[in-house]
Amino acid sequence: MIDWKAIDTVLLDMDGTLLDLHFDNYFWQHFLPARYAERHQIDPEDALRDLYRRFDEKRDSIEWYCTDYWSRELALDVPALKREVQHLIAIRPHVREFLAHLGNMNTRRVLATNAHRHSLEIKLEVTGIDLWLDAIVSSHDYGIPKEHGDFWHRLRQDIDFDPERTLFIDDNEPMLHSARSFGIAHVLCISRPDSTKAPRTDLEFPAIDTFAEIMHNGAEAASKQG
Repeated sequence: MIDWKAIDTVLLDMDGTLLDLHFDNYFWQHFLPARYAERHQIDPEDALRDLYRRFDEKRDSIEWYCTDYWSRELALDVPALKREVQHLIAIRPHVREFLAHLGNMNTRRVLATNAHRHSLEIKLEVTGIDLWLDAIVSSHDYGIPKEHGDFWHRLRQDIDFDPERTLFIDDNEPMLHSARSFGIAHVLCISRPDSTKAPRTDLEFPAIDTFAEIMHNGAEAASKQG
């Protein structure tokens, strides 16, 4: 159970936390590889292998999340391709109610995402979740992804939060490890970031499926997975 009296600030991931990760999984694993194969006139399986090799080389770097970088590298307009399938962008269950609930408690709501500003713009246009947020930070503003400790130092300089009175919610455990190492006292994982997949049961951190589980005092506590 979250003791909301001990929380002043909630830091929230976007993809897989506030928004359904299905859009991103479909785009990067299916839609983009198909367009890449068409653009370069290569076999789809060869295109997929080439892309995954390129992705692995940049994993955990700021380029991994940068639409400008991948547009240059792949000779494709990645933001334009995302707009072609933007109808798949969806808010996860109870997100609006949860953000409104935090607002009613005067708890600061900060989006802290690795998404590039191009992707962020598209998703905010489609979902309007910025209406329920007090601040929005992209790791591209700092040139450092959330996996790295320097991100959290820069973020604290910007929004001046108390790590002991901050809750960070993300679907990615390396991000949660990074936040915990920085000193953020309260961390929580999302067990089913992609609505088309089953909830994960091997998580190291306490996890919830939807925000309804922590929206009110007396709600069922987040369960320890595994």
